[in-house]
Amino acid sequence: MLELKDVKLVLGDFRLSANLAIDGPGVTAVIGPSGGGKSTLLSLIAGFQLPDEGRIFWDGSDITDLTPGARPVAMLFQDNNLFPHLDSLSNVALGEVPVARPSQDTKERARDALRKVGLSGLETRKPGALSGGQQSRVALARLLLTKRPVILMDEPFSALGPSQRRDMLALVKELLPKATILMVTHDPDDARESMQTAVVSDGYVSPPRDTVAVFADPPPILDAYLR
Repeated sequence: MLELKDVKLVLGDFRLSANLAIDGPGVTAVIGPSGGGKSTLLSLIAGFQLPDEGRIFWDGSDITDLTPGARPVAMLFQDNNLFPHLDSLSNVALGEVPVARPSQDTKERARDALRKVGLSGLETRKPGALSGGQQSRVALARLLLTKRPVILMDEPFSALGPSQRRDMLALVKELLPKATILMVTHDPDDARESMQTAVVSDGYVSPPRDTVAVFADPPPILDAYLR
């Protein structure tokens, strides 16, 4: 379980508050208006920013003061965060060991991860020679090698078409069945693919609720956003 207990962050005139628990495994959508605090929430969980108040826990252990690399968290960014000078295999291998020359065993695991995401034969291609969908799959393959139980996704598939987004979300669920996944999205259709949904607006993070129930009777903030 991922818990944020009385967490508060102040950034100039912006304030974020969160007091919630997220059960896993499964996908929790994080949706709401732009500028409401969705990406800031992920930054707090990842450790890129520290709260001014409150604590963050994973399975009962306080991770608030841990560095990003020491947290049980991996992140999938909107731009996939691939290194343009490295081929697909090398980019994926960095998920296990962040070194320039991975071991043969790591390379084999990276090759297997590329196979799982449907990119066998493209190991030597660099990001510039891949389509947007293929780049997303390379980033997902790298995520598999991190073996972290908490996965944060900040609109990673927003540049893809609706069909490709659905395929990628289905692949995420298939390949990461034991992970607790938070997915920031602006698209209600993407959110409807999740197990539960948290609404974020004006710096307030609502506790997640069953997605079907949320969209059947949306809170006023979400209802206004959907219109």
